[in-house]
Amino acid sequence: MRLLRNVFRRKLRAFLTIFGITIGVFTLVVMGSMAEKINLLVGGGTRYYADKVTVLDASSTSMSFGTPLPVSKVGEIEKVAGVQAASAGITMLLEKEQSAMGMDMIIGSDLRGSQYESFKITYTTGRALRTDDRGKVVVGADIAKKLGAEVGKTVMLRGVPFEVVGIMDKTLTAPDSSAVVSLSDAQALFVEDLPELVQKQLQADTIATEITVYAKKGVDPDELAETIQAQVPGVRADGPKAFQETVVSSTKILNSIVFGVALISLLVGGLSVVNTMTMSVFERTREIGIRKAIGASHRQIIGQFLGESAAIGLLGGVAGLVLGFVATLVLNGAFDSAGTALFLLTTRLALGAVAFAVALGLVSGLYPSWHAARLNPVAALRYE
Repeated sequence: MRLLRNVFRRKLRAFLTIFGITIGVFTLVVMGSMAEKINLLVGGGTRYYADKVTVLDASSTSMSFGTPLPVSKVGEIEKVAGVQAASAGITMLLEKEQSAMGMDMIIGSDLRGSQYESFKITYTTGRALRTDDRGKVVVGADIAKKLGAEVGKTVMLRGVPFEVVGIMDKTLTAPDSSAVVSLSDAQALFVEDLPELVQKQLQADTIATEITVYAKKGVDPDELAETIQAQVPGVRADGPKAFQETVVSSTKILNSIVFGVALISLLVGGLSVVNTMTMSVFERTREIGIRKAIGASHRQIIGQFLGESAAIGLLGGVAGLVLGFVATLVLNGAFDSAGTALFLLTTRLALGAVAFAVALGLVSGLYPSWHAARLNPVAALRYE
């Protein structure tokens, strides 16, 4: 209690200093929660691509989607040594003009690689899609909210009705925002979005936008990707390394920016702690002189002021964490009906934010504490 009384000796100044730390921690929590969600999505993608090869049209410049390639390439690819199976698929945006708040997808698959898939999906209700299903869809946890999907009822995908046969369990990765249909249904939707002239030149059942290749046991997916690209004309083959280079590296840059902005806010709060503790030392010079005169050691003086600066950091950290937690709940709740959760406040982020605030308080109080400990007791007693 004595420590808190010393901290709030100048109430307004103490509250303003704590508020500075609070704003910094609040920024760290909110922006860090966004980074945590992005990292979780990327982690899911990393696991998905870890043991397979994605084949796109040769004109594709990255692991993107939308450029058609012949389904007949599946047969060519399966002849390559080291290939266990190949599965044709269609990937497209849920809506023609996608909102910037999410990347909801329609994924069509011939399901030929299901038995080789290591990324397993479970279901809250309903079942998985079957090879003979037509006009049926399986939806992820987030997109189910956006579409108001229930098993046995109908949802609209690009203006076409589909019966919901399954709702996937929450994965906190890409499947949450995906609607999975049969390849033939996806082909029909995909062709409808092409210019009329192009539609006349294409047969819907002959096109895909990607082919997923499953390697045989013991075969390196990245080496297999190079082999496929060398032996199968007109395609671009990407292994797990390509995902790492195109997505994971970009995420690291984004994380650096996000946390950099938050840390700058915290450092500004740290400067206010330095100012507050320095002023506190000057105002309590006589008190320090009295304590030293009756035998207080340098360590005790330093401990007293470091304790006060740490308390400021702790109070600001906890307040910032609470505000950040409320903000993430409100923001996620605002987008909940759209099935878009933008923030994920993890335990490590929460504890790390508070710990950093306390550490910042301690570091900010080092110089004022050291200065207080070095005061000459006689001069301090004479200070007015």
